[in-house]
Amino acid sequence: KSFSKKKQLMTQTKNINRIVILGGGSAGWLTAGVIAAEHCAGGASAGLTDTTITLVESSTISTIGVGEGTWPSMRSTLQKIGISETDLITKCDASFKQGTLFHGWKTGEGDSYTHPFTVPHGYNDTNLADQWRRFRHKIPFAEAVSSQNSLMFSDLAPKQITTPEYAFNTNYGYHLDAAKFAELLKMHCIENLNVNHIVADVVGVNSNSTGDISSLIIDAGEDVEGDLFVDCSGSRALLLGEFYEVPFVSKKKFLFNDSALASQVPYSRSGDPIASSTISSAQTEGWVWDIGLPTRRGIGHVFSSAHSDEDQVGESLLKYIEKTVSPEAASKTSIRKISFSPGHRAKFWHRNCVAIGMSAGFIEPLEASALVLVELSASMIAEELPANREVMDIVAKRFNDKFLYRWDRIIDFLKMHYVLSERKDSDYWRDSVSSESIPDSLAEKMELWRWQSPWHRDTMHVDEMFPSASFQYILYGMDFKTRAKTANRRSDVEAQNSAERLFQENAQRTKNLVAAMPTNRELINKIHTYGLQKI
Repeated sequence: KSFSKKKQLMTQTKNINRIVILGGGSAGWLTAGVIAAEHCAGGASAGLTDTTITLVESSTISTIGVGEGTWPSMRSTLQKIGISETDLITKCDASFKQGTLFHGWKTGEGDSYTHPFTVPHGYNDTNLADQWRRFRHKIPFAEAVSSQNSLMFSDLAPKQITTPEYAFNTNYGYHLDAAKFAELLKMHCIENLNVNHIVADVVGVNSNSTGDISSLIIDAGEDVEGDLFVDCSGSRALLLGEFYEVPFVSKKKFLFNDSALASQVPYSRSGDPIASSTISSAQTEGWVWDIGLPTRRGIGHVFSSAHSDEDQVGESLLKYIEKTVSPEAASKTSIRKISFSPGHRAKFWHRNCVAIGMSAGFIEPLEASALVLVELSASMIAEELPANREVMDIVAKRFNDKFLYRWDRIIDFLKMHYVLSERKDSDYWRDSVSSESIPDSLAEKMELWRWQSPWHRDTMHVDEMFPSASFQYILYGMDFKTRAKTANRRSDVEAQNSAERLFQENAQRTKNLVAAMPTNRELINKIHTYGLQKI
């Protein structure tokens, strides 16, 4: 069916009361839940609010369902929505994620390091990176400053069964089945948050005399009217892209990956360890993600179609599965290809339409930024929902400014992983360090960091996507060299004494946690049996 445009004269609604979300999946239902928890929960049915949320999704369009990693922010998001963590774990085949474990990114010759979710010990007051330089060859940076590093390498959990829901010993996010996650969100939004659900295909759009969208034309039933329309229709971007023709800005110049081969692989044995980190293994032509869920592993190979042959990448993926799971698993693995365009829309909020999720853009799976962008977008809409149409353009400008900055920050952070690599075993890696592929903003930061390590001065906004601690973990995990500055003798001695105390405290805490924490699988099994305590 064609996706038509149709203009009609309608009286523009002054107040913003009717929110229409186009598209389901994790993006649509997470957005619905975040906004409904703020504006509708417990109020719509009792007549305490005029705000209504309607989600329209097709029964014929399936979601990609690959985004299986979240950031720690998901804990507070789900808690605010009102979803039990026990339900999340048991109904979404979920496990705990403490960060990312990188293999082979520096040289491809057995090198490994971690990007933990917990900031370095004492980070608020002390920059341990400056003092770690003195013995960098004796201990990896993340091991020296964070207890989480050892937990990740040992597949240990970030909490115990006696730790209440959403509380933690070390900071964590989740790995989960994206399809089951969307279904849990859907049922919760419909049953508990008063979200209206319409299953239909959208075949056109009505706009009023001002150019705002007035309603969606569906193939069954009446047109769906609204005041604010949220486009969660995936990479087609039916509203922001097809209807409003907001251009797509490619970022392939900086980050080449545009394809992935994805698979779902069972464990060899039911008691096999569940990794408590996303495992990212660099390959000759890209990198492999390995995500451990309780019942299976999600394994995929990300690559650039301009640099790699699909058959060659497929062989590399099967070799990885054969080596890390079993030859039998590799022989039975089915693979599907996913294509994407690295980039984002020129703006995300135009008139009375805002795009979230793949409709807004996608870069690549590295560091799992997709779902957190949904959380942040939905939260900003919920917190700054325009009271009326007159102020919507002001909110839209604020939204666009903030998220254009965030997308640039994501590109800088992801590109840094490639720029720091010393691999020269393919055109893919050689091209990744070419000067024309490095954003000026990243080149500037890295030149500065040759003389001073990242710290609070590098955090320009209170709600940065990646805090300065994350840049430290990647830089020094990849053996980046920051030269020591000449310091005042007295302050230098004080800094060394303070750092020595923090290093010793971290070492002792690491020893205690490694002894006390269950394995990721042990904790998940106990949650399935007993559940977690409610806070």
